[in-house]
Amino acid sequence: MDLKEYFNRIGFTGRYDKPDLDTLSTIHKLHVMNIPFENLSIHCGEKNTIDLSIIYDKIVKSSRGGWCCENNLLFSWVLREMGYKYTTLGSKVFNKFKNDFNPVDSHLINLVEIDGKPYITDVSYGVSCQMWYPLEMISGKDQPQPPGVFRLLNDGMRWVLEKTGRKKLVKDDAFAKSSLIDQRLLKTMYCFTLTPRVPDHFLEISECLQTSADSILVLKSICSLQTPTGFRALIGWTFSEITFNPREDFDLVDMKEIPDCEMEALLREKFNVVLVNKFSPKNDKVHSTQ
Repeated sequence: MDLKEYFNRIGFTGRYDKPDLDTLSTIHKLHVMNIPFENLSIHCGEKNTIDLSIIYDKIVKSSRGGWCCENNLLFSWVLREMGYKYTTLGSKVFNKFKNDFNPVDSHLINLVEIDGKPYITDVSYGVSCQMWYPLEMISGKDQPQPPGVFRLLNDGMRWVLEKTGRKKLVKDDAFAKSSLIDQRLLKTMYCFTLTPRVPDHFLEISECLQTSADSILVLKSICSLQTPTGFRALIGWTFSEITFNPREDFDLVDMKEIPDCEMEALLREKFNVVLVNKFSPKNDKVHSTQ
């Protein structure tokens, strides 16, 4: 495993001899701009793992993306190699159907301490709630970024991350009522404590997320990547290109359906992803009981 090879993967050409906030912010942004959040392995008959060497080969050498246990675990290795003081944490994702947090840690994140100040890094939440830069751990502070305003809240027992976004303006009326468009302006993302976690902490949930019939990652094939003007996403057969427009307080959403015969070319051209095994897109309904 070679740090310089990772830097080539994300397009980083700067100095990295000083573990400061500016460098961390640059690395964080470049990661989300060049490495997709995706669960395509599940829909290609492959298996995701929390083995760091396998994750490195997949993301760095094979130019794939990954989900949180892959991207953020790889990022923890990057933090270590660059000399940052960090702690891996587990978070419970908010379930909008149940209006509550899921009962177990399913989302891996990293806390980084710089000059005595703690920051949260998360390079693998994906789609509209993907932060571009680390968040300072100050309760109640609005932290504006291109995707929206992120906010960490602390009740004395746990931290909660939420995001205030913008209304969606759908370019094609045929998609105006698509279930893939979330018009909520305020989104609760996840909660976490400061209990350190090791990769094996996520072993059982990682298996469950890629095998359970109730898992959204089994029900939907997802690939998303941040862009300089917004983000793009492929969910099932639906490709979306989102352009952020904070000045006018809306995001422009351009959606279209992709036939199977064009799927390979789209993944290559829009996400720089080339799959080895046959990909079977999926976009099944997530039920409120799940």
